[in-house]
Amino acid sequence: MSKNKQAKFAELETFSNVFQNFTPLQPALTCCGEKVAMKGHWKELFFRNGNPIVLELACGKGDYSVNLARQYPEKNFIGIDVKGNRIWTGARQALVDGLENVAFVRTRIEQLSEFFAPEEISGIWITFPDPFPRKSRALKRLTSPRFLDIYRKVCKPGACIHLKTDATGLFEYTLEVLEEEGITAEEVILDVHGMAKTPEELQILTFYEKMHLEAKKKIHYLRFRL
Repeated sequence: MSKNKQAKFAELETFSNVFQNFTPLQPALTCCGEKVAMKGHWKELFFRNGNPIVLELACGKGDYSVNLARQYPEKNFIGIDVKGNRIWTGARQALVDGLENVAFVRTRIEQLSEFFAPEEISGIWITFPDPFPRKSRALKRLTSPRFLDIYRKVCKPGACIHLKTDATGLFEYTLEVLEEEGITAEEVILDVHGMAKTPEELQILTFYEKMHLEAKKKIHYLRFRL
């Protein structure tokens, strides 16, 4: 591990907006070195308001979490990722900017129900996840039936799910999954940046999205409800 990564991991331990889980077999979150029981209590213990909570899954550097928090001060946002050195970027930016409606959780997405109570989540953004193109790894795709079931355990009925990706295969796969599950897509955009007027929340560019655009890739967007 590089010294830079080690320094980031050490600094994460001091961030008041970062919650971490290091022991999947014994689920527990720590913040600033202390164990905390957040499940079912995010609004009262961290955000200190009754506003809806929206997750960004596979958040990477947290570009969407931070910028959505700026756009929607009436909502709370939590970025989820297993890579601490990536989360560090967004968490630090949120602290510098004084954004109190955004937090980050370092854990595996499979463990969402360990840290969020039923119906605690009002919406989910899935931004440029690993597409896992091999069929043998389809279950790892964040829009697979397996993961939709995980989201149902923590989301309110009718929670809005957003997918933004450059991976055409994942995009088409997700549409197939929705059809199989009897879910109607509310919005399907094949080329986000080819629109005459791109919605403000879709104008947010992640670190990876900028790379994809430089490579002349089209960005796809899909919105549906569980």
